[in-house]
Amino acid sequence: MKLWKKDFELNREIERFTVGNDYILDFKILPYDLIASEAHARMLERAGILNREELKKLLKGLAEISSLNASGKFRINQEDEDCHTAIENYLTLKLGEVGKKIHTARSRNDQVLAALRLYEKNELDKIRALLKDYQDALRSAIKKYSKVQLPGYTHMQKAMPSSIGMWLGSYCDSVNDDLKLLDSIYGIIDQNPLGSAAGFGVPVFAVDRKFTAKEMGFSRVMGNPMHCQLSRGKFESLIINVMSSVMYDLNKLATDMMLFSMAEFAYVSLPKEFCTGSSIMPQKKNPDVLELIRAKYHVVLGEEFKVKSMIGNLMSGYNRDLQLTKEPLINSIETTKSCLRMMALVLSGLKVNEENCSKAMTPELYATEEAYKLVKKGVPFREAYRKIGEKFSDK
Repeated sequence: MKLWKKDFELNREIERFTVGNDYILDFKILPYDLIASEAHARMLERAGILNREELKKLLKGLAEISSLNASGKFRINQEDEDCHTAIENYLTLKLGEVGKKIHTARSRNDQVLAALRLYEKNELDKIRALLKDYQDALRSAIKKYSKVQLPGYTHMQKAMPSSIGMWLGSYCDSVNDDLKLLDSIYGIIDQNPLGSAAGFGVPVFAVDRKFTAKEMGFSRVMGNPMHCQLSRGKFESLIINVMSSVMYDLNKLATDMMLFSMAEFAYVSLPKEFCTGSSIMPQKKNPDVLELIRAKYHVVLGEEFKVKSMIGNLMSGYNRDLQLTKEPLINSIETTKSCLRMMALVLSGLKVNEENCSKAMTPELYATEEAYKLVKKGVPFREAYRKIGEKFSDK
């Protein structure tokens, strides 16, 4: 039964359209709804809305759902619309009148916000760990090859001397920026929306939001209930922005590796077991994994713009449009996690051809150094620049 059930049957085509794929996506947030529902039930008991025995039954019912879900036996039907309804329907079927009390002093609006916020916090923790694994893989490669010289490029032309350590080290340092950005966004979303109901608070009952915040592990409460609804979509876009930042570096590193592994450069190579083949050309070893990482940056970037454009021009308060921000969020997080894992794996197998790197260190790379040597002898920089430029003008 739907939580908003009235005295009429919803048109089936309308139902399918409005539900969309939420009943499938919601398996991602169901465990977090159970955590929030347990905290809410404990708060209701403290407020005198539930007695001790009723709380005990509800907690047992929530634990049963968790166990069923862990074994793949809990179902969310299209008719349920989402995990929130599926949970309440299960509790009502098992516990009767007691199950009907779980929704007291909350709305699906703050219920989904609380579950999403818990999911987001947990996923950001996973991203943080994967970023550090990726950074460790970079450090391992740097430790092995740091002193190998490599041409540095501007405008895709040889510019000045660089090294494997400087090249991979730039990506390693950039991870620190992403970790700071991630921690900043984590601090913003670490607020408890439960108890804000539909965005205007709960009448009659005194809802202890500080208690539920502590139970769920939030650092603070979102005080203004309308702020809770204002944050939906906005917080998701902030999270996807972190994913875009991470994927930007992965995109660029993947492009570097593909270029440097071309036979024309052959500075680096990937193990053959990391490469795919061609259905017609027997000799081909293709870096498909890097090509897909490069492409998936644009997927995540598209999801960020999708959410930001979707939430624009909506009036304050809840609007059903916000339902559609869930899938881009989940897709961005899952995409970024898989790409971080793949890039760490690729780095673990990366080989540097020191001989080819050395051959590529041609004289023009040292032109700026030569100009500055003249400057040290008292020659004005512009004159030194012109003189060295003439030396290489015909080469």
